[in-house]
Amino acid sequence: MILRGVGRRYGLRGPWVLRGLDLDLPGHTLVRVEGGNGAGKSTLLRLLAGVDAPTEGRVTGRPRTAYVPERFPAALPFTAAGYLVHLGRVHGLPATEAAAGAEEWLARFGAAEHARTPLAELSKGTSQKVALAQALLAEPDLLVLDEAWTGLDSAARGELDRAVAEQAARGATVVYVDHDPRRLAGSSDAVYRLEGRTLVAARATPPRDPGPRVRIEATGREPAALPPGLPGAPEVEYHAGNPAEVRFTTTAAHSDRLLHALVTARPPWHITGLAQVPAPVPASVTAASDRAAVQPMTAPDPGPGTAAVPAPDRVSGPARATRPPVRVTFALMRYQAALLARSQRWLAPLLLYVAALGIGVRAGQPLLDSLGYAAAVLLPVTAWIVRLCVAQEPPAARAVTASAAGPSRAHRAALLTGLGCALALGAAGAGTVLLISDPVSTHRTVAVPLLPAAFAGLLAILCCALVGAAVGALCARPLLHRDGWSLVATVLGALLALVTDGSPAKAAVTGLVSGSLTGTVRVPLLPSAAAVVVAVAVAAVTSRIAAVRE
Repeated sequence: MILRGVGRRYGLRGPWVLRGLDLDLPGHTLVRVEGGNGAGKSTLLRLLAGVDAPTEGRVTGRPRTAYVPERFPAALPFTAAGYLVHLGRVHGLPATEAAAGAEEWLARFGAAEHARTPLAELSKGTSQKVALAQALLAEPDLLVLDEAWTGLDSAARGELDRAVAEQAARGATVVYVDHDPRRLAGSSDAVYRLEGRTLVAARATPPRDPGPRVRIEATGREPAALPPGLPGAPEVEYHAGNPAEVRFTTTAAHSDRLLHALVTARPPWHITGLAQVPAPVPASVTAASDRAAVQPMTAPDPGPGTAAVPAPDRVSGPARATRPPVRVTFALMRYQAALLARSQRWLAPLLLYVAALGIGVRAGQPLLDSLGYAAAVLLPVTAWIVRLCVAQEPPAARAVTASAAGPSRAHRAALLTGLGCALALGAAGAGTVLLISDPVSTHRTVAVPLLPAAFAGLLAILCCALVGAAVGALCARPLLHRDGWSLVATVLGALLALVTDGSPAKAAVTGLVSGSLTGTVRVPLLPSAAAVVVAVAVAAVTSRIAAVRE
């Protein structure tokens, strides 16, 4: 991934948090970001994760991404395993693979016994383990960690160190921020510091407490030239009697990547020994290793007759196919629908719709009148449901799904979920009206054909639901964030959509009511087409804004 001239500020005239930032993030790279409080570290990580878009500049080559926010919310109505399965599907995994990955990572972080525990009942540390599991089970190409070690016990911190090394060893890019300056010290390929709203390269400091280290003995083609850019800057010792035999010493967190670099070099190195060193090894090396550290290191071409060992495949888990956008969207909709159902926020709009139908629809009333009433009542109910779906996730959880699928797609999925729920409610209302109403005109003088009336009523319900979804999208985030203003705007918007001339919803409802006077069925094809255009346009605009501002 490449960032060029990237800047970020909040609001049209807000101060710049980041400005003129250039950064290249190749694979097999572990990158640490440092900076004081308020320097913009979290803002940078959100840009890298795809949660926010830059105000200026460009980000290109974004890979599959997973993000662990600084504070993961517990206010989600799922169990730990249930949430991880939903997020695994959003990342493109089949349900069985997502469930297996959830079980594996919870066990690795020592939280297997909490798999069936509701998230709201978990401690802060266990919630953080769930946040880590949702990111790691996807095996992303870019892993972004914002203070991910905070709140973890010592065993889980060590496991996260190993997990980070594994991700980098298999080819991923890992970018992290942590308040502990010793975190993965000596293992990072690059260290950057945020100063003056931009990034400057900083020299990695050696670890004060490196913990266990690994010694790798390898044999190269004589004379042994080191591969360029060995991960972790390992200590190098040449064998006194055989310069082709070299001993490398590095941190345990970086050992997998060093092994990968050696066996995939051209020509490859043969690994002859591997052992853990319990205490730090002195940094003294032979004169030959000093010369190797300062001289350019290039791998010699293999001579004639040299048998090259084939390079192993990239260290990785199961192959990840390209995620079909439709499958990801359905996974997001399934997640949003489960979130809405488990939160019970659907109960209020459902009761409103049922009560409105109970008051305005009676057995034996003219069919077209009742269908028009059912369609009109559905409009504000749809706006309410869509508004709930868009705003129901806590910000940190919304950032996680936005990173996994993209903020625009996540927003569209919320709109589609709300619209789908409203259409199901409207279809049930239309079915009830068809069962209890009389297919006659308002004055009961003309019979109304049942099937055309049902088709016209369903189209009117579709039209009102689409307009209601547009109203709900315009009256919620990312345009309106305050609940008070959002509620007032939703009520006024729904009312205007029903009474304003030129509104597709008013045209559809009016056609049914006026047709009931003469017993004529007027199919609202044109209003329905206009409602589709309005809903698609609003969804496109709000989805685009959702990708730019939270």
